[in-house]
Amino acid sequence: MSNLNYRVYPAQMETQSFGRLRVDCTTDVGFRPISNATVEIASTGNPGNVIETITTNEIGRTGEIELPAPPIEYSLEPVIEQPYSEYNIRVTAPGFAPVEVNAAQILPDVTSDQPVSMAPSEVSGSELFVVLPHTLYYEYPPKIAEDEIKSEFETGEIVLERVVVPEFVVVHDGPPSDPSATNHYVRYRDYIKNVASSEIYATWPEATIYANVLAIMSFTLNRVYTEWYRNQGYNFTITSSTAFDHKWMNGRNIYDNIGVIVDSIFNNYLSRPNVRQPILTQYCDGKNVQCPGWMTIL
Repeated sequence: MSNLNYRVYPAQMETQSFGRLRVDCTTDVGFRPISNATVEIASTGNPGNVIETITTNEIGRTGEIELPAPPIEYSLEPVIEQPYSEYNIRVTAPGFAPVEVNAAQILPDVTSDQPVSMAPSEVSGSELFVVLPHTLYYEYPPKIAEDEIKSEFETGEIVLERVVVPEFVVVHDGPPSDPSATNHYVRYRDYIKNVASSEIYATWPEATIYANVLAIMSFTLNRVYTEWYRNQGYNFTITSSTAFDHKWMNGRNIYDNIGVIVDSIFNNYLSRPNVRQPILTQYCDGKNVQCPGWMTIL
């Protein structure tokens, strides 16, 4: 535990909560590890004060860095206090363009993995990612209700003959009708991990995380199976808009325990008896948004 006295007094050490951060650096093409990359970490509230500097090892990974975080109780019950702390991460490596991630979210008692993809400096300039507030802490547009089982009349021709777990999904980073929003090709498992890290807290009981991950996967596979957006003339699988789909945040950190759960059940989904397609499992937080008949996550 190093450099902790920058914001924690000795008398507070016994009661201060901590979360853990690990950074993984790879090339943007080929996903090869980048060793000896320099990682600088600063509190988002004081970005000019670097509190930790560490380098990646031969597999492109740093050790786990312990960072102050709010009490775990803040993320277990609805409270007005922000339940996570925020840190800025800057990564540099010889021959590669710098990458900065602002407002990475650190929860207490869990390890967070920050993936960083770096492009050669001769083909790219520096890149900045800003992690948006968590959906349980910030009020995003509520989900527009839809039928949980789609008919052929609604979707047009259903292209897939059976439910297939895709390797990639195309995420439209905005509402469906926004032509300026970027489309991102994202590995299916990584998409689920990102959404779960954005919509639930990794400090929750394991069974609760399992249930929510299963709901996220079922919703996503319904979009895949019914070709919901492509049948409307769009060229993507799903959006990052909470009014239509789930919140996906480009470049955000992923919690290790959520990642393990996703990897263990990634080819599962919820369905109805005698209905082949996955259920479009809609839910709300049950606090800021009321949704009778849906799942609630608080």
